[in-house]
Amino acid sequence: MSQANRRLWRFPGGVHTPQHKQESTRLPVKPARLPQRLVLPLHQHIGEPAEAIVKPGDTVLKGQMIARPQGFVSAPIHAPTSGTVVAIAEHPVPHPSGLSAACIVLDSDGEERWIDRQPVGNYAELAASELRNLIREAGIVGLGGAGFPSYIKYNPGHNKFIQTLLLNGVECEPYITCDDMLMRERSEEILAGLQIIRHALQARECLIAIEDNKPEAYAAMCRITADYDDIEVVQVPTLYPQGSEKQLIKVLTGKEVPSDGLALNIGVVGTNVGTAAAVSRAIHRGEPLISRYMTITGGAVGTPRNLEVLLGTPMDELINQCDGDIGAIERLIMGGPMMGFALKRHDLPVIKTTNCVLAVSAADLPPPQPVMPCIRCGACADACPVKLLPQQLYWYSKHKDLDKVQEYNLFDCIECGCCAYVCPSKIPLVQYYRYAKGDIWTREREREKADIARRRHEFHQQRLEREKAEREARRQKKKAALRTDTSAARKKKQAAVQAAVERAQTRRESAMKAANARRGQQSPEQATGDKPQEENHETDDSSHT
Repeated sequence: MSQANRRLWRFPGGVHTPQHKQESTRLPVKPARLPQRLVLPLHQHIGEPAEAIVKPGDTVLKGQMIARPQGFVSAPIHAPTSGTVVAIAEHPVPHPSGLSAACIVLDSDGEERWIDRQPVGNYAELAASELRNLIREAGIVGLGGAGFPSYIKYNPGHNKFIQTLLLNGVECEPYITCDDMLMRERSEEILAGLQIIRHALQARECLIAIEDNKPEAYAAMCRITADYDDIEVVQVPTLYPQGSEKQLIKVLTGKEVPSDGLALNIGVVGTNVGTAAAVSRAIHRGEPLISRYMTITGGAVGTPRNLEVLLGTPMDELINQCDGDIGAIERLIMGGPMMGFALKRHDLPVIKTTNCVLAVSAADLPPPQPVMPCIRCGACADACPVKLLPQQLYWYSKHKDLDKVQEYNLFDCIECGCCAYVCPSKIPLVQYYRYAKGDIWTREREREKADIARRRHEFHQQRLEREKAEREARRQKKKAALRTDTSAARKKKQAAVQAAVERAQTRRESAMKAANARRGQQSPEQATGDKPQEENHETDDSSHT
């Protein structure tokens, strides 16, 4: 149901940029050709990377889980086609650093053999937690931005009331049209996914926001929701960066998300139309997230258009399918010109957050202009959609005053690029902000490491002291036991000696008693031990003479 008279608010700042959207919406979306080799980074979302559960030489089916999530903020990865795992190794990935990361390399067998899919018959009979688990197992992350795991976003927690479920179809970034084409061609899937998400959140109302530069998408979503009184399709004015969640919530509801809070704190949950379609496929078809709509456009592309692309497909193959000239690419950007980032190579793989590949030719780029000193015109502050002071952030970031730059709310910056876009001195303001953020994160990591090292040292010292105390306690206990044993032995020995003395004395007494008894049976002379005297007869020797 559309609502022409709904009151709309306006967020501060913002800019009107050249759209360049007509070029890639002239042709219907078609599936990209199946590549011979797919490269699947294990880190395709915010949070911890997935952990490979296959090994080289394994044969896998389309839709099979090949990497499981690690930790709470993580998401699994599934095989986009059937084939053989040929390697699990470091490979260049689409990242501003240009560095390599762990990837699963899969060679296709060309057969597209699916796993045994298990669609849900009636999702309304499932508890919200069961729905969220199915969404997690399908590997679904936000397809409109940073790639936050969706099952976490759809979990408001206990005692949290969700007033508004906001479906974001704004797509305000120049050149990008994948959401526009998705709403035109797969509005039924989007509506089905919206209803599933609403059931998980128990949201009271649903709003679908579309910018007024997408009349075909707006008409398609109005048709599909015509019979739903509680789903409202709202057309909003075209203004960059209206697709940012906080800005869109302000426009539709008049509410402001706290600078250090989440939309959930004010009873709103936002999700992208592509994410809603992926949720529908996961629940109604049993298909995990293995492909997505994406835009291939830019001056170096002969036939700009949108393709449905398997994750892991090399970007240069997509450019070739759209009649692109690799040699004419002056700069290859993943995303749009405002918030996207330049890539170091052309053969990098498509990941879950790749919504656009912008192959910029030399003719697309403005002539290089020197960076001039800041003239303090204040245009950057007028354009900032978050009401920051970009000039102050610039000065403190440039001079690496990291404490001061945080006082000016650096981390509220959404890096939309509006300030740099309007700067007459052509100062790359966002680059300074990103650099300062990186320095702060590095400092925080080092501080955290130092804290961990300190706590580890303190724990080590405590353990040593505890072990020393335990050893001393054991020594004292052993010493006390030894003293007890020595005393007991001494007492035992004394008791033994005393017993021996007593036994000897008893024997003597017994012997004396026996002797006395024997003496009682003899003559007095015998009893006294005297020998009998011979009778003395005196003879008178003289008489015998």
